Amino acid sequence: MGDLEHDVEIPRYFLCPISLEIMKDPVTLSTGITYDRDSIEKWLFTQKNDVCPVTKQVVVDIELTPNHTLRRLIQSWCTLNASSGVERFPTPRPSISRPEIVKFLKGSTSRSPQMQMSNLKRLKEIVMENEKNKRLMESVGAVDYLVPILNNVTSSSPVGEVSGVDGFEQTNTGADEALAILYHLKLSPTGLKSLFINTRDFDLVETLTSMMQRAASYESRAYAVMLLKSIFVVAEPKQMTSLSPRFFTELVQILVDQISEKATKATLKLLINVCPWGRNRIRGAEAGAVPVLIDTLLDCPQKRVAEMAIMVLDQICQCAEGRADLLKHGGGLAVVSKKIFRVSSGASERAVRILYSVAMFSGNSHVVQEEMMQLGVVKKLLLVLQVDCGSKMKEKAREILKMHSRVWKKSPCMSHDSIDLYPS
Repeated sequence: MGDLEHDVEIPRYFLCPISLEIMKDPVTLSTGITYDRDSIEKWLFTQKNDVCPVTKQVVVDIELTPNHTLRRLIQSWCTLNASSGVERFPTPRPSISRPEIVKFLKGSTSRSPQMQMSNLKRLKEIVMENEKNKRLMESVGAVDYLVPILNNVTSSSPVGEVSGVDGFEQTNTGADEALAILYHLKLSPTGLKSLFINTRDFDLVETLTSMMQRAASYESRAYAVMLLKSIFVVAEPKQMTSLSPRFFTELVQILVDQISEKATKATLKLLINVCPWGRNRIRGAEAGAVPVLIDTLLDCPQKRVAEMAIMVLDQICQCAEGRADLLKHGGGLAVVSKKIFRVSSGASERAVRILYSVAMFSGNSHVVQEEMMQLGVVKKLLLVLQVDCGSKMKEKAREILKMHSRVWKKSPCMSHDSIDLYPS
């Protein structure tokens, strides 16, 4: 609205109850109150409120009905007052409706590869347009249509192999598009739980694992692991404990390939969530996670990535296989000790806990003692006792030093001053 040459009285019902400005695109909520589209969409979808701002009623139906009559009145009023500097608002572009979304979802199940792809691409455009479209698409049951499309990839040949099935590439791409839509939907906790309910006829985790391995692009592999990360936030214990060795192998491969920072963080977060359950620590170790995590720490400018890598390493080193892999790696102990006081207080505490696990529970204690001395780990533990840090961290460091004190005191690498810093 431009500057008004004269004071113009604006009808109150032209004003949005939220912004208190003239409504450009008035829409009516299921509670019967009309708002400007931008304001009410921000209230409901960006700020994630679930009540009508005026009536305080819970909004069950999120579809917004355009108030064409009021919009025309506002536009006519603007035209009549143009001489006073009032600008006429252009007619807004129609918003996507529930029936239109359902039509595209039904089209995505077409047996014609071309028809399926056309509908999937349109759905992807819709879901990425705004937050309102995401919630609208979820509310009409998009999961029921999209998840079965993912299952097509499990019966397809790996990317790069010759397939005798006509349309293989199109089928794989259709699964990639469906995966991208599901990821960008940013499903609510209820929606995420429904992913498991709607996949009783096949294993969704195995399907997404296959997509991590077979997907035609790095982007799709990233979507697969990021969707898995979201799903396992709401997973049941039985789903946590029934993971296959291949699941961990593909996660480790994502870390090796360094697809993207988002994919790396999602993979680490996923491992943090699943490793404490059942035999998952052992499966992670057997998949080769430890050397990859150490290499990640070696070349890791992002403190958050380093912190998460140490958290996973701490969990896996709670099993014998993980500790053995740490010791096999030439830089394992050195890398872990160097991260103390360089990442975060939480990472430092976990790094000391890793050293504690290795020092206290590894079979070949003589080798551990020598390596800790030669690599400067002992001096770092002595430093832990001197600085202001957590009591649990100090206690772990003290226990390691006390356990091996007789051996380390005799070493020419240790000064007499250092020897006196910890109890015998």
